[in-house]
Amino acid sequence: MSKPLYDIGIVGGGLAGLSLAIQSAKSGYSVVLFEKETYPFHKVCGEYISLESWPFIEKLGVPLKDLSLPIIDTLKVSSPNGNFLQQKLPQGGFGISRYTLDNLLKESALKNGVTIFENTKVEDVVYENDEFNILVNNEVTTCKVCCGSFGKRSNLDIKWKRNFSLQKANKLNNYIGIKYHAKLNFPVNEIALHNFKDGYCGVSKIENDLYCICYLTTANNLKKCNGDVALMQQTILQQNPFLNQLFKSASFVYDKPLTIAQISFSQKTQIQNHILCIGDAAGMITPLCGNGMSMALHGSKIAFEQIDFFLANKISRTVMETEYSKVWQQHFSSRLKVGRLIQQFFGKKWVTNSFISILKHFPKLVSTLIKRTHGKPF
Repeated sequence: MSKPLYDIGIVGGGLAGLSLAIQSAKSGYSVVLFEKETYPFHKVCGEYISLESWPFIEKLGVPLKDLSLPIIDTLKVSSPNGNFLQQKLPQGGFGISRYTLDNLLKESALKNGVTIFENTKVEDVVYENDEFNILVNNEVTTCKVCCGSFGKRSNLDIKWKRNFSLQKANKLNNYIGIKYHAKLNFPVNEIALHNFKDGYCGVSKIENDLYCICYLTTANNLKKCNGDVALMQQTILQQNPFLNQLFKSASFVYDKPLTIAQISFSQKTQIQNHILCIGDAAGMITPLCGNGMSMALHGSKIAFEQIDFFLANKISRTVMETEYSKVWQQHFSSRLKVGRLIQQFFGKKWVTNSFISILKHFPKLVSTLIKRTHGKPF
């Protein structure tokens, strides 16, 4: 049986993977995408997207204007002791669940001719003879270009021994993420970031009268509570009065939260074994700064521009890889650095309390920091 040859193979069907697939298919390329889950499904994610991404998402075939989505224009940040600052967002954003958005992108990808394999876990990708062999269940799919959109951490990161996956536990690479959907009495136009000891919790509106509650904390916090999420929320998160009120008043949609472990904000490479990494696989901004979803979308556009040049025989593979990494860094390295810098001021209760107490008196500085974590429409 002959092996099918695609122009582009994509491992992982999140925002970056699906967005790249749609752009590529619209331009006439044959595209295959592998996703380990079955759509629609939930993901641990803050589910806030800055408005810089709105025009791009609509070009991908998602009619955002028809979905009655909440527009978010205000930020509130609180410290563990309940002190807080409130600030208008210079650009603003909107809320939409990954459950809804990813599924709409999948439907657009199918309409544009993308071949999608759901409930399919890629075991390895091997580059040889100037093409890629994607291994799934003892079968091989070949492609000219391969992109990795496999999220924050995957079996492939470990298999390939990517540098960030080999680092010892530290302040930037040993987080757990936990997410709920809930009904709340909460401002529709506000995103809140409530800090607690060694973590922070984001709250914002999504579609269908629901709110996303998503928090990150250290694995050590959960370990202290014997792996009991409810106990951790009660004894650590709810020391912040805002979170205390939030968890007592929320009506949760599902019994158990979504969880993910071993999240890393350490630096990552954009190229691995000639594979173009996109989305969280290329690098993550700390959620305290928000906007990871916009970075994933924009990153897919940057990748496609170089892939298009390569497949049209205008540049070599080496130039494609070099230019993609360079342009990616030009757009996002500053965001990542600012995110890591801000991250250092949160965690210890007294540092966070002091930082918020000081920042609230300097709204222009807060506005500048927010702008540094957002980009322009693309």
